[in-house]
Amino acid sequence: MPGKFSWDSQASHLGSHFEKLPGNIAIDPSKPSFTFNYSSVVANDQNWIGIYYAYGGGPDNSEYVQDSLAWAWAPSEKGTVFVSPGKLRSGTYKAYLLAKGGYQLLAKPIVINLGDPSDLVVFTDTFTTHNARQGEPFTANVGNLVNRAGDPNTLFSTLEDDSWAKVDDNGIITGIPPADASNTIVRVQVENSGASAEIRVKIPVRNISEPLVEKIRVLSFNLWVGGQPVNNYHEKQIRFLAQNNIDIVGLQESGGGHGIRLARALGWHSWQGPDVAIISRYHIAEVLDAPDRSGAVRIGLDRTVNDIIFWNCHLGYDPYGPYDFCFDHMSFDEVMRREAQSGRTPQITAILKSMKNSIENAEEVPLIFTGDFNAPSHIDWTDATKDQHCGVGYTEWPTSKYPADAGLVDSYRVVHTDPVSEPGNTWSPIYLDNAGRKEPMDRIDFVYHKGRKLTVVDSKAVVEGQPTPQPNHSDNEWPSDHKAVLTVYKIAARVKPQKQTQ
Repeated sequence: MPGKFSWDSQASHLGSHFEKLPGNIAIDPSKPSFTFNYSSVVANDQNWIGIYYAYGGGPDNSEYVQDSLAWAWAPSEKGTVFVSPGKLRSGTYKAYLLAKGGYQLLAKPIVINLGDPSDLVVFTDTFTTHNARQGEPFTANVGNLVNRAGDPNTLFSTLEDDSWAKVDDNGIITGIPPADASNTIVRVQVENSGASAEIRVKIPVRNISEPLVEKIRVLSFNLWVGGQPVNNYHEKQIRFLAQNNIDIVGLQESGGGHGIRLARALGWHSWQGPDVAIISRYHIAEVLDAPDRSGAVRIGLDRTVNDIIFWNCHLGYDPYGPYDFCFDHMSFDEVMRREAQSGRTPQITAILKSMKNSIENAEEVPLIFTGDFNAPSHIDWTDATKDQHCGVGYTEWPTSKYPADAGLVDSYRVVHTDPVSEPGNTWSPIYLDNAGRKEPMDRIDFVYHKGRKLTVVDSKAVVEGQPTPQPNHSDNEWPSDHKAVLTVYKIAARVKPQKQTQ
């Protein structure tokens, strides 16, 4: 991806501890973009240069945070190396010289611009923050919603002078809503190298006597290897989450730090596991113990009085039950044996066992459970729907029957009670053909819940645009091979009294 570049090795935000590092890395301005001259002091065949987003994600503390966006070996004591930017879009990045195939820094990182810095793009022109409350300090970060985030020449400001909400140069919004404040719109301007763009930021403001959060929008979202099969996946994911006003997301196929990446861009909180992640507008107060293929956190929606327990999972995918029934015409008993062989049956058993205390306490602290279960639901595979499932009638899929037996409620089926007329399939909007056979369509992504404080307002399978089937999917606006599941809950919350700040 040839393009113009610029770099700033003296960026103050890089930290003084970098000054003691023995090596050096610099752009070679006479050669193509992302060509680096480097000195590592000690040669090693596995020394390497990694490219990360400038706003975060790199190993600034010599520790892994997330996978690099692009990289190349730098094996010599001194040398020149080209790192192919591949499909990276015009934007601001940071380059690291790292030791021995790991993350030990050898040199002070440098900020680099791919493309002209005046090519300034905001990923979403509208953005809603977490809720504010009258009389209470408020902070939000919109500084990473732009392709030039991390460039010291990218500056933010507000176009309103009389708002209680102020915006600093880095895109941090702060202030205290006064007693008469209502929902507030802040027009945030972003500038770099003579170019400018605007983000219209909505801050929902709650009355001092009201709960901070009374409704949450929850998403189960398989990222499809982080989104990498689709061009500009980072921008498309951010735009989808922002424009659908999501509050909490259970992510699958997020290994390599994609949950951290998205949360940092949105100014959110995150927990990241090897495959699954949880990102939230609201504070993650505690990380809970969870078995393999899952993760669990406690999210504080309002001080200490309105918490929820949030679980997320990604169960094993092979062998796949609908293929066993529809392609290989296996018996029920054989398919169930292979459900266990896939790992799904023991995995859901282990997850529900670990979830036991949360289930028992769900009337006090509500429980939400998202995931890609890689299996259909017994509620969907019925005698009435057998024409949709290659002639197979009622099937007790363990991955849905066990949660139901534990008292968990399938939120989609609360709203859409008839699986004949509203199948709600999430697999797959782009895999339609399987070696000349029709791909079985099924609902395999779910949002479950338990607790008297939760009421389902709406639930739907969602996708952006009209995705082109694979193998011609790379320019789709929708950056996944699954549909996501969006459930809106009303929460019966209460207020913890607090003296109003003047």
